[in-house]
Amino acid sequence: MRFLKGGRGSQGHGDVSAPPIASHLKRELSLLPLIAVIFFNVSGGPYGIEDAVPSFGAGLTLLLLLLTPLLWSLPVAAVMAELSSALPVEGGYVLWVKRAFGPCWSFQVAWWSLLGSFADMALYPVLFVSYLSYWLPNPAPLARWSVALAFIWILTLLNLRGVRLVGWSAVFLGALAFSPVVGMAIVGMGRLGELTALPFAVEGKGLVDRFGVGLAVMMWNYSGWGNATTCLGETRKPESTYRLALLRSFPLIVLAYLLPVAVGLGAEPNPANWRSGSLAEVGARVGGPWLSGWITLAALLSAAGLFLSNLLTNSRLPFVLGRDRLLPGALAMLHPRYATPWVAIIASSLVYSVLALLPFTRLVVLDVWLYSLALVVQMAAFLAIRLREPALPRPWRVPGGVPVALLVSAVPSLLALLAMATGGLANVVAGLVAALTGPLAYACSALLGRGSSPKPARDKRPIGGE
Repeated sequence: MRFLKGGRGSQGHGDVSAPPIASHLKRELSLLPLIAVIFFNVSGGPYGIEDAVPSFGAGLTLLLLLLTPLLWSLPVAAVMAELSSALPVEGGYVLWVKRAFGPCWSFQVAWWSLLGSFADMALYPVLFVSYLSYWLPNPAPLARWSVALAFIWILTLLNLRGVRLVGWSAVFLGALAFSPVVGMAIVGMGRLGELTALPFAVEGKGLVDRFGVGLAVMMWNYSGWGNATTCLGETRKPESTYRLALLRSFPLIVLAYLLPVAVGLGAEPNPANWRSGSLAEVGARVGGPWLSGWITLAALLSAAGLFLSNLLTNSRLPFVLGRDRLLPGALAMLHPRYATPWVAIIASSLVYSVLALLPFTRLVVLDVWLYSLALVVQMAAFLAIRLREPALPRPWRVPGGVPVALLVSAVPSLLALLAMATGGLANVVAGLVAALTGPLAYACSALLGRGSSPKPARDKRPIGGE
């Protein structure tokens, strides 16, 4: 295996501080596959959204499904669109934070994102086995373990073979995961006339409290718009492709949540009969057993798409840190044939394999907390780059000048802080402890001798080149 790392070659756009993309990465991620990757990084479909109905009430759930993408997703997506057009580098938001605030803060953002991904990625194999039990009930523990590991390593193999294969596999899985949304909408169109928004909110806490907690929950279901920026160095014409992918994936994701819930509430208006995984049962009320089985199969394939696409984007975090010599340099090694960061991919999947065997679901809240913290830093980096470098070429920018730039960075930041604050004292303490491992890990990387790697080759390609 050849040890390939990026050097300090020409970056374009006047950037002399950020390291370039590794010189042998292949730009093979085109628009449609990138849309599918973003779809799975943000959503993956309506599977799991059912819990919102009994938690918040029919009307409030529908309202939140409409408001959250407007208050939360659009500002975040707009920020990612501008920065990806101005600085389309492998590592995406990690390198943007480095440009704004230096290597220490970029390490923190990457580290928090990496820690947060562990909970998510360990759950997808478990979900896959759970959905599979619809046809194979009560599997033995050894069988569940074997299926989970096979799930992880088959999808890891696809990732090792390159972003083109991962991207088109995500398109295939995404089409299948989204197909019941269309089917349920067509078959259940008549049910919309029976839709009721009552009870608007469940009894118990006040409406304001319910709205705040519900918004935090929905934010998580609409999060991840910048995750795929870690693959910008492997994207064709990233200056425009990422923005177009965001524009096209946004309505798909909103409809993937809204349509099944609206149709489902027309068929099953009692929030008490909704729970996690009940979409298949609601589908049976709408169209019969065939629709229930279709939804279950789509949920199974969605779990595969979620793992496949998130392994693609998450594995680039240790790759970038290894390339910058903030983690062991071996993580920056590229496969000589497929040009994928094979060590980073395998190391990530080894961690996920161990965690998939543990009772890890309680740590999902850390994912929410750490993601929110990292996003606040990313929004600050966007604002800092906009104010410090007004002349930086931006093929697309958030319109409205500095006032709108302040607004689109402030609103999601405040909402992220709200999500962190409403998690409860125990979760706040756990989140702070997890966040503080970042400075400790950065200090350790400095003590172990950053910059000891051999001098890398220079990359003279323009930043947006093929």
